[in-house]
Amino acid sequence: MSTDPHALFEEWLAEARLAEPNDPTAVALATADAQGRPSVRMVLMKGHDESGFVFYTNLDSRKGGELAANPSAALLFHWKSLRRQVRVEGPVEPVSDAEADSYFATRGRDSQLGAWASDQSRPLDARPIFEARYEEMRSRFEGRDVPRPPRWGGWRVRPVRIEFWNDRAHRLHERRLFTRAGEGWSEGLLYP
Repeated sequence: MSTDPHALFEEWLAEARLAEPNDPTAVALATADAQGRPSVRMVLMKGHDESGFVFYTNLDSRKGGELAANPSAALLFHWKSLRRQVRVEGPVEPVSDAEADSYFATRGRDSQLGAWASDQSRPLDARPIFEARYEEMRSRFEGRDVPRPPRWGGWRVRPVRIEFWNDRAHRLHERRLFTRAGEGWSEGLLYP
């Protein structure tokens, strides 16, 4: 068995990129507010290495507020075509401004403009209001690069638990659990 969950995740992600028809980096992100009330939504993982799993969002969104108030999260990758899932749990930290700027620069222009136009998770009286704000941003930045909005950034989930789940016949699934042990990892199995 591997003792490096990040290497195993990279292997599984490579297989998912070949097998999943849509968004193999889509992941369910679970957060909780300061009172412990949970919330979950899908996001796209935009980076992964030994330091953690990275996604980006409007920092004033519901998830941004929950992560600021309660800096812990859980992720769930579900690759149905492979009959696999990976669960990740751990504290979160903001990515650096340089890292957020670098990723933002790779986004499509319309997505960049949308980040400026959207007050993500806030009430919207009517769709035309948002569309007008988008057009304002398009005019504002016409002919020049779109910088990252100050309220937009990324979070890194620093895992302390990573579970790899394989579907097996008769619900006799295989579950491998890696838990942070100092600078390394310990590994064990869980009953299905």
